Amino acid sequence: MLTGAAEWWLAYFVLGGFVGFFAGLLGIGGGLVIVPVLVFLFDAQHFPREHVLHLALGTAMTTIVFTSLSSVRAHHYRQAVRWDVVRAMTPGILIGTLSGAAVAGALPRQPLAVVFTIFVYYAAAQMWLNLKPKPSRQLPGWGGLLAAGAGIGAISSLVAGGGAFLTIPVLTWCNVDMRQAVGTAAAAGLPIALAGAIGYTLVGLGKGPLPQYTLGFVYLPALIWLVLASIMTAPLGARAAHNIPVSALKRIFSVFMFLLATKMVVSLF
Repeated sequence: MLTGAAEWWLAYFVLGGFVGFFAGLLGIGGGLVIVPVLVFLFDAQHFPREHVLHLALGTAMTTIVFTSLSSVRAHHYRQAVRWDVVRAMTPGILIGTLSGAAVAGALPRQPLAVVFTIFVYYAAAQMWLNLKPKPSRQLPGWGGLLAAGAGIGAISSLVAGGGAFLTIPVLTWCNVDMRQAVGTAAAAGLPIALAGAIGYTLVGLGKGPLPQYTLGFVYLPALIWLVLASIMTAPLGARAAHNIPVSALKRIFSVFMFLLATKMVVSLF
């Protein structure tokens, strides 16, 4: 029987495997699911309650750095990334994401939990309804893309998301082909994750008390096991996407997200 730390490592590994599979199956980043579950696991380990959500956000955001690398490579190989758009958005993404991490680090857990839950509800509703904005305008210039990147980065940092739930609708609205919108959102997710990981690490330094093996607001044991498992199961999910009715699974998964976020916010109050 597993005891002590090994039980928690197994829990992180199972969570990473679950999220990795659905990331491959549905094309999601996974942060919106990782955070509520990590909150439960960290709370069960009696981590400081005032920093449980911050640690979950920082750890989830850092996980996305590793999981997004393979996604970006795959989309680039299929020539589905508008690198001109990514280059224009990246400075704004970096500024917005770092600012969002600073704001998240300063917010008490309860207001931060409300902000997180609102955006999980939005993402779940988007998935349930399969919302796709109608193309009604062209891409803005450099300044517009910079501003869009800043807004997407700030919100993504607050909710530990890769930004696809915002980037894809914006690009689709601006007449970008859906395949390229998905690939470009995946590529834009990498600077979001990098800046978010750096931001949560820096903001968490000197915040105490924190559990052992943390780097700022990143809990390293959880990070390691989440990444290992998700890398293993994401290809399985991608293959299953060709044999499973994904539209039905999206609705089931959206309900799961809604319930998970609701339970998390109730427990934090």
